[in-house]
Amino acid sequence: MVHPGARFEGFVVEALLGRGGEAAVYRARAVEGTAVVALKVLGEEHRDHHSTARLAREFRILAALSHPHIVKVYSHGAYWMAMQYLDGGNAAHLHSLDTRLDALDQIAGALDHAHRRGVVHSDVKPTNILVHQNFSSGGAVLVDFGAAYVLAEDVWHRPSQILASLPYAAPELLQGRLPQAATDEYALACTALELLTGQTPFPADNATALVDAHLNLPPPEMSPRIPWLSRAFDLAFARAIAKDPDRRYESCSEMVQHLADAIRRSGQNT
Repeated sequence: MVHPGARFEGFVVEALLGRGGEAAVYRARAVEGTAVVALKVLGEEHRDHHSTARLAREFRILAALSHPHIVKVYSHGAYWMAMQYLDGGNAAHLHSLDTRLDALDQIAGALDHAHRRGVVHSDVKPTNILVHQNFSSGGAVLVDFGAAYVLAEDVWHRPSQILASLPYAAPELLQGRLPQAATDEYALACTALELLTGQTPFPADNATALVDAHLNLPPPEMSPRIPWLSRAFDLAFARAIAKDPDRRYESCSEMVQHLADAIRRSGQNT
């Protein structure tokens, strides 16, 4: 662990922002200059060849993507990476329905950009959508491409383990099939439902039940439970999380647009 006030690879660490399975993320400032960055540092027990290679791969993937709503990366070393710092927390901190819909539309565009370049994020969820404190100027940013799948590189390599978060994991991912653009669409739809209603599609008491729900249960109907949602929303959401990836929308942006249109039309009718 790097302690606040310590110098690290040309940066002064200011605060711990969060900790994941293998790494911690800190707010840090360049020793020479005033630039503030998010510094991702692998824990000492996770500096083996596999973990350092995965971090280097994440940096390379992000460096090849250029989109205002995908996190920017600046530099990296054997077990650390400096990237764009976001000061507004994750998308759950957004206070209005309109800003959450705007954030979802921005992230959909970011995912479509990645998909056109053969990259599947594979772990879309609310905590991987960070926002600028001044949302109107910077909006939302998609982070954490550590589980990303690159179609041109990984086509012969099926995932050996599921790295995605179960509440948002598409059936094909749970079945060990190759991730695809529609896999991110499914996860974004689950994320959208949570950001808009506070509920995930398939609440479950344990991982086994949750996997079974994604694989076998029909999409939930939210309109009977939430008065401001309509049957049109239910139908759009059902298509977005269809068990068959080929039955989902053509793009993440199209999917979010259909959900947003259904919500706004419902609001006009109430």
